[in-house]
Amino acid sequence: MAHDLDDLAPEYLAFWSEHLMCTLTTLRPDGTPHVVPVGVTFDANQRIARVITRKDSAKVAHILAGGADGARVAVCQVARRRWATLEGVARIRTDTDVVADAVRRYAERYGRVPSPNPDRVMVEITVTRALGRA
Repeated sequence: MAHDLDDLAPEYLAFWSEHLMCTLTTLRPDGTPHVVPVGVTFDANQRIARVITRKDSAKVAHILAGGADGARVAVCQVARRRWATLEGVARIRTDTDVVADAVRRYAERYGRVPSPNPDRVMVEITVTRALGRA
């Protein structure tokens, strides 16, 4: 079920604040999907989903392979009969303040501050489609 990004239901937004693990799907160079568990935060006003990770991860390599235009990705979460998927274009952000903001948002959603990591980067997803039943 598709949702209007300009008018997301309160239940849908609340679902994205629950303590749930998600998956991130990127595409390998051969076009096959690479799906990994991640923590995701979603800012509906900015239409941005954020994932923090290591700069040497496979997901980062897949996104960087998309070049300056970024790479198509999806993040998804499921809780019993409820589910939500955000699709969009991902780019890797390395700015210290941007990564710190992503860590802060992660801590708010998941109730813990990740250990410091000098190799941390942020996957910034410009959301173009919201799907689900929340």
